[in-house]
Order: sequence, then structure tokens, then C-alpha cells
Amino acid sequence: MSAHPTFREALRFWLKLGFISFGGPTGQIAIMHTELVERKKWIGEQRFLHALNYCMLLPGPEATQLATYCGWLLHRTWGGIVAGVLFVLPSAVILWGLSYVYAAYGAVPWIAAVFYGLKPAVTAIVAAAVIRIGRRALKNGVMWGIAAAAFAAIFRLGAPFPLIVVGAACLGLVGGRIFPELFPATVGQGEGASGTVIDDAHASAAHTRPSWARAVRVVAVCLALWWAPVVAAGWWQGWDGVFAREGVFFSKAAMVTFGGAYAVLPYAGQQAVENFHWLGAPQMLDGLGLAETTPGPLIIVVQFVGFLGGWNHPGALSPLLAATLGAAITTWTTFVPCFLWIFLGAPHIEQLRGNARLGSALTAVTASVVGVVLNLAVWFGLHVFVPKPGETDWFAIAVCATAFLAMQRWKVGIVPVVLASGLLGLAWSWRM
Repeated sequence: MSAHPTFREALRFWLKLGFISFGGPTGQIAIMHTELVERKKWIGEQRFLHALNYCMLLPGPEATQLATYCGWLLHRTWGGIVAGVLFVLPSAVILWGLSYVYAAYGAVPWIAAVFYGLKPAVTAIVAAAVIRIGRRALKNGVMWGIAAAAFAAIFRLGAPFPLIVVGAACLGLVGGRIFPELFPATVGQGEGASGTVIDDAHASAAHTRPSWARAVRVVAVCLALWWAPVVAAGWWQGWDGVFAREGVFFSKAAMVTFGGAYAVLPYAGQQAVENFHWLGAPQMLDGLGLAETTPGPLIIVVQFVGFLGGWNHPGALSPLLAATLGAAITTWTTFVPCFLWIFLGAPHIEQLRGNARLGSALTAVTASVVGVVLNLAVWFGLHVFVPKPGETDWFAIAVCATAFLAMQRWKVGIVPVVLASGLLGLAWSWRM
């Protein structure tokens, strides 16, 4: 059996993950599954999927919340804090630098060149995740049907992601009661013998058991941390100041961002451009492009919005200081709520692992996730391999195929694949 990782070992892993978590939430979840479940065997398959299904029902970035959940399982509250912070911090620092370069000097071509090579590699990572999760989740024709329906709903009909998850859960609840043999409460049996550190064969640890006293402490501390900077900004500059308005607006957004970054960005972008005038529409699109080129959650693009809000409305401050404060309060109010949702709800979710009806619902949700991951792989492929109508990018196809073979056949790690692909993109762009 794998040894329980020390806190230092876990800290090194979460820091590494913060720098390699490209590909949006589904790509990041695929990376975490590969590293935590398959390579390191710190989290069992069922514990990972159980946590994932809960995080997908929450507002906010599900990959960040999944990292926090897994860190909490391994090393209690501080483990969750370290995992969540390090998942976001590298992208926040990188995007802050890119935002300054953008605001002061304009776009930087070499950054686009590096990530020209990364995009096909991320496509390969997601494609590998489809195969890996599908093998475990799609155990019968019903599960295959749910995955296919989820793919068709999101790819062809543009159905909202939360609606797909809720629909699959309802189907699992009803189907598990009527046809329990077709909706098994778990997928991938025999996990207890797999040698993982934390799996379904282990009893719940003491720190995962809920209590009212703990819930009150979590709510009090998280709410105080969440709103303290916003209140301070309001007292300092007034509630019409740019920092207080950014804090209040993105706090509201953090509570309603079901469906991930792509669901909230149209609303946030429209309000930031048309109502608050923190930036222009072309700048919003550029910010999304910059966020796509950094690791970490895509919703980090709101930091770019906060940065330019401060840069364009500095008041008596220097533009850089105002922009940094705007980026900081935006990022803070976007991600601190994630810790509240996890630390408050995860203990209760852990206690429900043995519930057969809930297990049937989550099995159906997991099957739908396969369809959602497949949709992302196809979406990436269409945009990466065919950047313009009638134009095929053979370089991207070659990089994707090579990366896929390297991971699937030769078991090359994700980090070497990502680094090599970025360097190939840079070299190819300079060649042209």
C-alpha cells in the first residue's frame, strides 16, 4: 500500500500542479486524476469521483474546489487551504505580470507562440482522460447511453452544464430505485485492494465527520475573511470607489457562477464593460486570451478585469498600485468562497458515501461527465486543428498525436509533455 504523503510532499505536489494545470477545468481535473489516483495513489477512484461530483454542483471553479477537497482529505483544513491556494496562486502571479505587460506595452507575441504548442498537448491530455474515466464509469449500455446523451446535449444543443449534471442525477435516483442492477451504486469495484492511501475501503477519518460547532466556526471565519477586504475598501474610498464595487460585484458573481467560467463570463464581461466601464470589449477579449494561456482556473480572467479596472480608474494612486489592488480584491472575493463551500459541505458529503441511492445518482453523474469531457476534447480539436474554415493545422495534429502516444503508450508524465510542447510551439513559430 502507498505510504500516506507527508505535508511537505503534498505541498510540493500542489505547487507543481499550480504550474501545470492547463486546459480549463476538465483538463485540470484530468491532470489531478492522473496524478492523484493513478500515479501517486493518494486518493482512490471512488473517493475522487465522489468529491468531483459534489464540486460540480457548487458555484465557482470546480477544479479549484476539487483540489481543496482532496487536500482536505489528505491533511485536514490546512491541507485544503494549501491545495486551494497553490492551485490558484501561480496563475494569479503569472496573469498579474501579463496584465502589466499588456496594459503598459501591449500584446507579447512570444507568449502566444509558447501556448500555440501547449494547446494540442492539452487536447491530448483531455482525450486521454476520456478513455481513462470512460473505462471505469461506462460499465453497461445505460451508462454509455447517459454519456452519449450528455455529449449530444452539450455539443449539439448547447445545454447548460448544471442542467446536464442535475438531469443525470435525477435519472440515477429514479433508475437506481427501479433498476438497481443498471445503476450500480459504485463504479470500478475492488478499489480497496488497489493500494491507495484513501479509498472507499477505509473508514472516514475523524476530521471528515461533521459537527455543528465546526460548521459555525467555518462560516464565521470564511465570511469574515471574504468580506473584510471589501468593507475595508468601502471605508477607505467609499462604496462608489472602484475597489469596493469590484469586491461587491465579484462576491455576488461567486455565489451564482454555476457551470464554470464560460457560464459567468458573458454576464461578468457585459457588466464590467457596459455598466462599470472598467475596461473595453476588445480588452475583455484580450484578457480571456491571456487567461487561456496561463495555468490554473479560467475564471482567473476576472483578475484581469479587476487589474484594468484599477489601472483605468486609479484616482490618487499610481496606475500600477491601483491595478494591483483591483486585481487582488477581485481574485480574493472570487476564490475565498470556494473554501467556504468545501469546508462546510464536504464533511456531510463524506458521510453520504455509503448511501446506495446517492451512489446510483453519482454513478449516473459520473457517466455524464464522460460525455462532457468528450465534448471538451472535440471542442479543443475543432479549434486547434481547424483554426479557420478550410484550414488544417498539421503541426497541431502532429503535436497532439505525439503527446497522446507519449502518455498512453510510453507513460511519459504530463510535465515533460507540457514543457516539450510549449518549446515546440515556440520553435515552430520562430521558424515561420
